[in-house]
Amino acid sequence: MSGPDDNQTGLPRRVARRPDQLTPFRSLPASLAGNPSLPYPAIGREMAELRVQIPGVHGCVLGGVDGLMITHNLQTEVDPHDLAALAATTFGLGRQVGMRLGQGDFQQSTVRNAGGYLSVYAVSAQALLAVVGEDSINVARLHLHAPPAAERLAALLKGVTPVAEH
Repeated sequence: MSGPDDNQTGLPRRVARRPDQLTPFRSLPASLAGNPSLPYPAIGREMAELRVQIPGVHGCVLGGVDGLMITHNLQTEVDPHDLAALAATTFGLGRQVGMRLGQGDFQQSTVRNAGGYLSVYAVSAQALLAVVGEDSINVARLHLHAPPAAERLAALLKGVTPVAEH
């Protein structure tokens, strides 16, 4: 009689990787959250335009890859700080998928739930755009308009110096 630890079952076993086989850790850039030099009015206009272009969008959060909220225009009870953290978590998972599959840097991820969508778009090395929408949103239209909005947001953030951490 053989036990569950016998190799006779033919099941593959995962073997721990040696340190030289691990992907090197990439540190996150400094946060933009709370930076007074950001062009907040222009950022707000970009996010508002996205809400106008796509019916069913409840709002957007511009957050850092560190999970800290930069600004938002949410029209729901959702805490924008929570949404920024969720966007960063989505980014982290997407980044790992891209690294493990050799598919490059994170670009976008969409989660569909029973009552709506959360789409997260890469804006820059420091920032993410999270868009919350109801279930009836036209996702193809969102994916058509959000990447150019993310590019415009990236242009607005370009050259902004992160606030020094204390």
